[in-house]
Amino acid sequence: MIVQQVSVFLENKIGRLNEVTQVLGKNGINISAFSIADTSDFGILRMIVADPEKAIGILKENGFSAKTTDVVLLNAPNKPGALAKALEVLNSEEVFIEYMYAFSMNERTSVIVIKPSDPQMCLKKLEKHKDELISGGDPYNI
Repeated sequence: MIVQQVSVFLENKIGRLNEVTQVLGKNGINISAFSIADTSDFGILRMIVADPEKAIGILKENGFSAKTTDVVLLNAPNKPGALAKALEVLNSEEVFIEYMYAFSMNERTSVIVIKPSDPQMCLKKLEKHKDELISGGDPYNI
């Protein structure tokens, strides 16, 4: 399933991440998943949120540089080898992955957030292997 991920560019200084979470929380935006990547000067906070368009508007109103990006969400079994199987499928279909992150929902299900170079093509390749992989669900309320 293709969803909108919110990316926020943050200066590397104390409290900046807290400011983002405070602004979103006060405006009723739930963060379902996130990842942070950093360099010496700035960080990139990537999030799956309940309402991406509302989140972008609120963040920009509060002085943050933010944008949306298409990513693919894949629900997978939470068991040894499931991630390897998903990556095997993507590799065999020659899907280029720019980055990814994952988290466990419970003892049965995990979610893999994939940023491929071509989200539509990635989704088609995953759907081709749907009998081997488990996908679906409501991506904004993980």
